[in-house]
Amino acid sequence: MNLTANTLKRTCMCAEVSEAHTGKTVTVMGWVNKKRELSNLTFITLRDRTGIVQIVVDASKTDDATAKLAASVRSEFVIAVKGNVAARTPENINPDMKTGRVEIEASEFVVLSEAEVPPFQVADTGVKEDLRLKYRYIDLRRPEIQNALITRHNIARVIREFLNSEGFLDIETPYLTKSTPEGARDYLVPSRINKGSFYALPQSPQLLKQILMISGFDKYYQITRCFRDEDLRADRQPEFTQVDMELSFVDANDVMDVNERLIARVMKEILNRDVKIPFKRMTYTEAMERFGSDKPDLRFGMELVNISNLDAVKRSEFPVFINALADGGSIRGINAAGCANFPRKQIDSLTDTAKLFKAKGLVWIALLEDGGFKSSAAKFFSDDAFKEIAKSFDAKPGDLILICADKDSIVFDALGNLRLEVAQRLNLTDKNDFNFLWVVDFPLLEYDEEEKRYYAKHHPFTAPLDEDLNLFDTNPSKMRAKAYDMVLNGTELGGGSIRIYRRDIQEKMFGVLGFTQEEAYAQFSYLLEAFKYGAPPHGGLAFGLDRICMLLTGRDAIRDVIAFPKVKDASCPLTGAPDAVSDAQLDELGIELEPHKENKND
Repeated sequence: MNLTANTLKRTCMCAEVSEAHTGKTVTVMGWVNKKRELSNLTFITLRDRTGIVQIVVDASKTDDATAKLAASVRSEFVIAVKGNVAARTPENINPDMKTGRVEIEASEFVVLSEAEVPPFQVADTGVKEDLRLKYRYIDLRRPEIQNALITRHNIARVIREFLNSEGFLDIETPYLTKSTPEGARDYLVPSRINKGSFYALPQSPQLLKQILMISGFDKYYQITRCFRDEDLRADRQPEFTQVDMELSFVDANDVMDVNERLIARVMKEILNRDVKIPFKRMTYTEAMERFGSDKPDLRFGMELVNISNLDAVKRSEFPVFINALADGGSIRGINAAGCANFPRKQIDSLTDTAKLFKAKGLVWIALLEDGGFKSSAAKFFSDDAFKEIAKSFDAKPGDLILICADKDSIVFDALGNLRLEVAQRLNLTDKNDFNFLWVVDFPLLEYDEEEKRYYAKHHPFTAPLDEDLNLFDTNPSKMRAKAYDMVLNGTELGGGSIRIYRRDIQEKMFGVLGFTQEEAYAQFSYLLEAFKYGAPPHGGLAFGLDRICMLLTGRDAIRDVIAFPKVKDASCPLTGAPDAVSDAQLDELGIELEPHKENKND
């Protein structure tokens, strides 16, 4: 007798079947992973999210209908099987399967759902991403993707448990809110009731969590969705998940302490790794000088060396160096140890990498094993000059020195990224090596030379260091922020700051950023008004949950730890979003679309 849809009851998951079940009857359900037939036996590997188990249908021990039904199934059919758990004979044990010491001898069998031949096999790892995401429900059946999402669930669970134990309150903030300038473009939502007005999807709950502090909820958190209309990359999506928190009556050390302990708990419970706390700390200035990045990867050396004041450089008639110094720039480089034998094509590709970050070019010096030198600037330097330069880099025969000369911002960006590129080519990074770091004392402001105005380095609500408050009126560009970023292996896990909580300082900040008083109140009136009624000192931090999950699962992109991600043009291959809507819907919103104008670059 076969099972029917009305009598089905799963007793255990596939990978839960073990030797402890030997001689017992179980019912399992899942997808057909593989099927093979041998004489009067049909072997089916059944898969669910826990793993796989082998089913055996013996035509000599079951009725013809069941045997024929088992023989008829194909890959990805959904089936239910009831049977006796039997130990495999020693020669048939499969050590590569968690359930490889047992199998289920089917007595009852039903096909719950048939499947057409899928566009790709679940086990096929060479499928193009666009096809995988279009048929994401098949892609999500892959064990490695399922395991990544299960790990994501567990990371979120540990975070909630830790913050709950620390006295934090999980409080939701709205998705439909007011558009405010926070750095990226807002996603706008038209209002049907208030035609001509728009909500904005939140880039973060920043202002509302500060309002919660003013309201007396001194420890807030939520794991929430945030939205930013910006270009995508491996660690960026238009919608992402943030572990958001805010605390009252704290300083930067308090915020960093609780978050170090949070990450240590996550590492221990998810990876069984002990993490030493407190984490290393490094000022923004030191990070840029040594690594050319405010999120340095500490898993390898190859630190930047400043040779601007080297005699060999000052005496040179090399136009690239002369012009850089005359324009107030610097000359810096890295030592790619053991890379002097790089072929010219590979060195040219490194030059192209530097140019991607606005460098005009790259000067290279190869230290030959015979003590000589080979360089792109050979006609401008003597061997003695090259020896002086090599000594400053602690370079030895076989090493390759890569030098960039330009404005500091360009030099740092180019060499910081070149350093990562060389490390990748030399396999200097290990995904299982976790180096945590706090970067602190960021600049409060950034000055845009073209627009002749300041922008907030983090956001307009970040407090300056107390000792820099007097610089608001004299030299804002020198002000430092009470800001801190947690960095792991070259990726910013999260960032935060102590906030401005006094209205007079917040108004000064808006003034430096170019807001008139009227503009500031038009955009942020509810925050400025709230400051009138007693605001506590407060600060917080937000982690990118997707990035944490990506790094802890060893994935290369956050798309692999998001169930339904977007692709480069911010579209969803599965659903077809974004898509056109009907004229009737637009009429309800009072919106009329202009004819689309083709972009010449399209």
